[in-house]
Amino acid sequence: MTREAIDEFRRFQRDKEVNSQLYSKLTVRGKVQVKSSDIQVGDLIIVEKNQRIPSDMVFLRTSEKAGSCFIRTDQLDGETDWKLKVAVSCTQRLPALGDLFSINAYVYAQKPQMDIHSFEGTFTREDSDPPVHESLSIENTLWASTIVASGTVIGVVIYTGKETRSVMNTSNPKNKVGLLDLELNRLTKALFLALVALSVVMVTLQGFVGPWYRNLFRFLLLFSYIIPISLRVNLDMGKAVYGWMMMKDENIPGTVVRTSTIPEELGRLVYLLTDKTGTLTQNEMVFKRLHLGTVSYGADTMDEIQSHVRDSYSQMQSQAGGNNTGSTPPRKAQSSAPKVRKSVSSRIHEAVKAIVLCHNVTPVYESRAGVTGETEFAEADQDFSDENRTYQASSPDEVALVQWTESVGLTLVSRDLTSMQLKTPSGQVLSFCILQLFPFTSESKRMGIIVRDESTAEITFYMKGADVAMSPVVQYNDWLEEECGNMAREGLRTLVVAKKALTEEQYQDFESRYTQAKLSMHDRSLKVAAVVESLEREMELLCLTGVEDQLQADVRPTLEMLRNAGIKIWMLTGDKLETATCIAKSSHLVSRTQDIHIFRQVTSRGEAHLELNAFRRKHDCALVISGDSLEVCLKYYEHEFVELACQCPAVVCCRCSPTQKAHIVTLLQQHTGRRTCAIGDGGNDVSMIQAADCGIGIEGKEGKQASLAADFSIRQFRHIGRLLMVHGRNSYKRSAALGQFVMHRGLIISTMQAVFSSVFYFASVPLYQGFLMVGYATIYTMFPVFSLVLDQDVKPEMAMLYPELYKDLTKGRSLSFKTFLIWVLISIYQGGILMYGALVLFESEFVHVVAISFTALILTELLMVALTVRTWHWLMVVAEFLSLGCYVSSLAFLNEYFGIGRVSFGAFLDVAFITTVAFLWKVSAITMVSCLPLYVLKYLRRKLSPPSYCKLAS
Repeated sequence: MTREAIDEFRRFQRDKEVNSQLYSKLTVRGKVQVKSSDIQVGDLIIVEKNQRIPSDMVFLRTSEKAGSCFIRTDQLDGETDWKLKVAVSCTQRLPALGDLFSINAYVYAQKPQMDIHSFEGTFTREDSDPPVHESLSIENTLWASTIVASGTVIGVVIYTGKETRSVMNTSNPKNKVGLLDLELNRLTKALFLALVALSVVMVTLQGFVGPWYRNLFRFLLLFSYIIPISLRVNLDMGKAVYGWMMMKDENIPGTVVRTSTIPEELGRLVYLLTDKTGTLTQNEMVFKRLHLGTVSYGADTMDEIQSHVRDSYSQMQSQAGGNNTGSTPPRKAQSSAPKVRKSVSSRIHEAVKAIVLCHNVTPVYESRAGVTGETEFAEADQDFSDENRTYQASSPDEVALVQWTESVGLTLVSRDLTSMQLKTPSGQVLSFCILQLFPFTSESKRMGIIVRDESTAEITFYMKGADVAMSPVVQYNDWLEEECGNMAREGLRTLVVAKKALTEEQYQDFESRYTQAKLSMHDRSLKVAAVVESLEREMELLCLTGVEDQLQADVRPTLEMLRNAGIKIWMLTGDKLETATCIAKSSHLVSRTQDIHIFRQVTSRGEAHLELNAFRRKHDCALVISGDSLEVCLKYYEHEFVELACQCPAVVCCRCSPTQKAHIVTLLQQHTGRRTCAIGDGGNDVSMIQAADCGIGIEGKEGKQASLAADFSIRQFRHIGRLLMVHGRNSYKRSAALGQFVMHRGLIISTMQAVFSSVFYFASVPLYQGFLMVGYATIYTMFPVFSLVLDQDVKPEMAMLYPELYKDLTKGRSLSFKTFLIWVLISIYQGGILMYGALVLFESEFVHVVAISFTALILTELLMVALTVRTWHWLMVVAEFLSLGCYVSSLAFLNEYFGIGRVSFGAFLDVAFITTVAFLWKVSAITMVSCLPLYVLKYLRRKLSPPSYCKLAS
């Protein structure tokens, strides 16, 4: 309790710290400092660079010239790259900050929702003539918990507190209780019933004489040792030891145990739910392949591309007479003779140019001083030196593409909202004007950009996207689908790049329709998509690119090991379907021989029904499903879907929101009743980690939020193998042995009391005095019994080599009613033998029964520990002899305790008796009878039906 209270108090302090951060609020009288807990809807808040955004806001103004800024969203959606946000142009154009109060305007926002990737609203300024209406979308919002990465921003608060997107996506953490603790609680309840039953039987046999209810309570007290009170203490100390062992293991450095109550859970897992980006992969992209249809370039032939690019630019310059840096010559040749195939060189040049223009990347220059770290948007005169340029984009794939074009000679040197500058290999700067940008969405799976070349005034529409989205819009070809398949099999993420030349008239017509569609309040996204689609026809296919997201170290062998251990792995990611499928293949989450069933997009009950039936007909194939389809299936066919999915060897859910991840975890817990484990590294995995029976966080690039919320924190994904196979397995087996042994210790002494009472006409007289009983549970047997936490059945190397050993644990056979009953029978047998033996062998000197039976009892306990141990540790031997020494030395001092019920018999024990040969041989005989049969039985069982670990150990 105290330990949990301290944890809670620390959490309370952390919350308080966040809530009392100060922010500048803009009022008519100037700037005022407010605590973040006092911010209200409608406030104008100023957020500096590197400050956390306190609540959901609409972005009104920025100090950046371009009218846009970058924010870091890693604590919201788990993506490490920066997102570009655009200020509302109406307020950005105002001459000064104070003018915000001189205009009459309002913001219309939709009701609070959970979806962090969408927003619809309008900004209306009424005092201008005509009134200005501006549509607000996701790029005009600043969500709480994100951090400003460039410039200073001013926003108007639209949602606070529980209505912010980040809070709506987090779930309340629950107190986690291990399965082993629940099982032990069940057994303790059974023992309590046994205690009551035994007491009632005793009173009944007495014949309910006199004040029988008083006798009943005396028996309840006498037999109370049946209830293992020391069990909790022993187990909690054991858990602390396991946690210490995990943190001290050199093979998994940096492991932290944050919840010390559930180490045994690690030994019982059936489902492992993992995040993809940053958990299985490093989130570092590398450009690997460029394919032009007839020719493919890999990592080793990039220098050819470089020379082609250099040639085509020097050729252009010479043709244009050095004064005109346009792409006119190739274009003219093409229009006059369309039948001639373009040379490889010009095709490469076109492809590279398309890649360097069609993206959402901004080059950022750290200023020379380096002190302020302010990002300066480059003007034409600023030096575009390569040393201090970094690229920022909302997707690491795009950065990889732009870095690659830089390596082959065509460099993106500056970009703002309306223009882009490129630098050719010879050092010339080409300018392009950005007319329209169509950002990537999960529905369209593609992005487009319309640019005008400043030197030739040509307008070109470039587009790139996933092969599924692009194949219908490009001209007919015979190689795209096949090559995409080939690259995907290599684990590369593919993008198809295409272009289309537009005339000025075509563009003007498009622009007017597009602007109209963007202002509509109903079905806006549909109307906009329809207008853009009118352009996306018969595009010229330029190239296919392949980018690799490198896997973390040893992901493949670790996943292989977990699969062999009988753990089913589900990958829940916020990423695109294609990418998720790619990584599932390359990480061997789905083995080479398995089919992958991609669940179609479903929106209604009927579609879900048909698709589930199609999936039911497939056997042993991995399932890939998107978050939206999953929602539909769970809404109508929850039970059927979970049942089918649980039979799959692997499941991949893509485009999952943080709450969906947590929902999947709770579904698995409810439907299967099995133990689940969630592992992730970003703020978007926190809900899932807290919902799972056992949450593991990885300290990654995405900050420490996941590792702080988790029960166990590790440095790399591969450490999970050892954590489960070795530590999880040992913790469970040791705790099971320890728990049952503590119960046995109480049962055996209660059996002796019962035998003693029944021999003496059911008298409710205690057999042993208080101190002996206390000593029995503590100093005489505590150390050997507790030393069971050091026991192991196989060496860690063996457990790692044969993960199949782990499979046995999920059945929970180490601690069940069966094993418990075996221990009960052992206790009754031993208790009976010890007591009857003591009574039979000591007819004459009856007063010595206590000394003899107690000595035999202690010896039996020590021998039983030795019988239970599977691998000896030097501390165990020390504990055995230490306890024996304590007992022998106490015999000399505590002789008055060894009489029976001092009042009734008044006899004391003399040291002379203990040293006689008769005492020694009789005690040895009783101990032999109580323990030898068990040793024989164990030996025979080992020989006839050995457990699986014995076969390996031999």
